Amino acid sequence: MSNAYYSVNIVEVGSDAPLMTEEDMVILFNNTVPADLKSIAFVHNGDTISEEIKAGDKMVVDGEAFDILFVGDKVNDTMHDLGHATFHFNGENHSDLPGTVCLEAKPIPEISADSVITFTR
Repeated sequence: MSNAYYSVNIVEVGSDAPLMTEEDMVILFNNTVPADLKSIAFVHNGDTISEEIKAGDKMVVDGEAFDILFVGDKVNDTMHDLGHATFHFNGENHSDLPGTVCLEAKPIPEISADSVITFTR
């Protein structure tokens, strides 16, 4: 049985954010999203994350689970400070970008302004 340790509600979808999902990426930010990045972001209302995201955890998007394969060195810092990370659904177990989480390669469900994203272990 898995435990949810962080859950957010999407409150705003940037105008270009769906284009990012076509590239197998989801960019999350909390409400501190910089104006110049807001158009590509899914903005959430999550509080400060209390646990670290780790490889082997799952990211659940509206009930569909994705295995987390890799967590960059800066992901947990930026998730704590800005509610931000880039989630790449590419099936890779490494990225040169320290703010990137790699997940299993599966189609990303449509994410809307009422979607729920949960992290479980």
